[in-house]
Amino acid sequence: MAVMATVATGSTSALAAVDTEPISEQPVSDGVDDVDVPPPYSVWSPWQKKLIVAGAAFGGFFNPITAQVYLPALTVLEDEFGVTETEINLTVTTYMIFQGLTPILFSGFTDTLGRRPGYIFCFIVYISANIALALANDYEDLLVIRCFQSAGSATIMVICQAVVADIITSAERGAYIALTAIPSILGPSLGPVIGGAMTQYMGWRSIFWMLTIAAGINFLLMLLFIPETCRKVVGDGSVRPPWWCQSVYQWFYYRRHPSVPQNLNSLEKSAYTTDEGKLKYATSHLFSSFALLREKELALLLIIGGTVFTGVYAVGTAMPALLQNLYGFTPMQIGLMYLPLAGGSILAVVFVGPGMNWNLRRHARKLGMPVDKKTKMDLSRFPIEKVRLEIAFPFLLLGVGIITSWGWITVNKVEIEKVVIVVLFLGVGLVGVNNVVNALIVDIYPDTAGAALAAYNLAKCIMGAASSGFVAPMILEMGMGPAFTLLGCLYLLLVPIILLVMWKGVVWRTSRHARELRKKGSILVREQEPQESVSDTDMASTPQKETTSTEILPAEKDARSTS
Repeated sequence: MAVMATVATGSTSALAAVDTEPISEQPVSDGVDDVDVPPPYSVWSPWQKKLIVAGAAFGGFFNPITAQVYLPALTVLEDEFGVTETEINLTVTTYMIFQGLTPILFSGFTDTLGRRPGYIFCFIVYISANIALALANDYEDLLVIRCFQSAGSATIMVICQAVVADIITSAERGAYIALTAIPSILGPSLGPVIGGAMTQYMGWRSIFWMLTIAAGINFLLMLLFIPETCRKVVGDGSVRPPWWCQSVYQWFYYRRHPSVPQNLNSLEKSAYTTDEGKLKYATSHLFSSFALLREKELALLLIIGGTVFTGVYAVGTAMPALLQNLYGFTPMQIGLMYLPLAGGSILAVVFVGPGMNWNLRRHARKLGMPVDKKTKMDLSRFPIEKVRLEIAFPFLLLGVGIITSWGWITVNKVEIEKVVIVVLFLGVGLVGVNNVVNALIVDIYPDTAGAALAAYNLAKCIMGAASSGFVAPMILEMGMGPAFTLLGCLYLLLVPIILLVMWKGVVWRTSRHARELRKKGSILVREQEPQESVSDTDMASTPQKETTSTEILPAEKDARSTS
């Protein structure tokens, strides 16, 4: 408890320790080197970052496990509510639809107004939906409430991933992105095991009561200790957030220490500085994730990540019927066969995260660029696409071999030990590529990480739902071996797409940043005009000067400091 309390106020205590002396008495360096040293990207210490990311990762665990823990109870629900198999499967389809669409609506708000308000709203929706599902008595209630359950849990997952972009630099992002990716794989792996056991021994309603209790504990800890991280609200973590973005511990801390030093210059640049302007900005960017789809680089990355996830969903969907028909497995044994996929995802985290960090340092040395985990790297001319995707290549080729061999080993009914090994390496290959794509999206869209990750989540859900639908008829039409060989060939088509992103990525990013600067300048001019609408007398007595966007940016900075 004391450790979490330190995390809640770590930024303020760290900054206060630096600024204990009056400004006039602090040593002033006359060296030229100090001018070129960028400020720390975040005031959080390494272990504080790990605790924040771990707390976010635990919150992101609910969406994938909620989707899968429910599956073993489908036949039981079908009998209890007296509906057909198609009707009960509709509760799964609607869950996936809302899983992809809902984060699109909320990501713009959390990128502008803060992560904690999004956390609170979505946890309330999710916990309320679980209670309602545990008490549901007819099929219509089940179908509708599952949509709300999906809406709450899916948005929580995207917010958790965006937290990494708020506090972690590109030099250390590999390991942390991999950490947040674990829940998205462990959920589908552990969900069927937990759901099968609870349905068999405690009844299907116990599933939703279990989710209610687990989410309630997470929600309580978040309210008490997890700080706001959105850089438009707290900057590097030292800026005091508004009361609705403060944890309970922070609220009491700021009441006892009202004069905590703040680094207002660390706030991310925003076209709007007032609360009303931010709300207007967030509302106007309600569908900002859809707008990002027009960017060539992100669209291609979504194709890469979404295609890779088709293999995960295809194998996961086909596995129960195959294991039951070929090996005579019970539902509990089928659930246990998902555990090697979880083991493979953990191995992917072990290799991918350090690999991405190592490759970044290697390229930086070649270009003569310093790498400091505490400061933000200038990626404007740095080939971050090449740095990340070079690590993805071996994992993609591994995925091609594994997804192809999966079809042939199952049709030939090989020893179950070999099936376990294939499922293990399937997790290594496909999850490895997913982790790289996830990290790269955050690297190239750090200011709108929530919206970009929401778009990625939508792509995975759509393509995953499609693969779940076509894998069964494709197997019946072509057979197991040819069907998964075709899927492996589909993976090979991603190679030229990856090479294109590596080649043109820097050019696309430079062009996008130029457009954003021009747009921000025009918005600042429009906001400044009402403030400069004074009387004709004042206009006549005041020397006039042509206003440009470059002259407004310092004024915006001063306005933030005085506020």
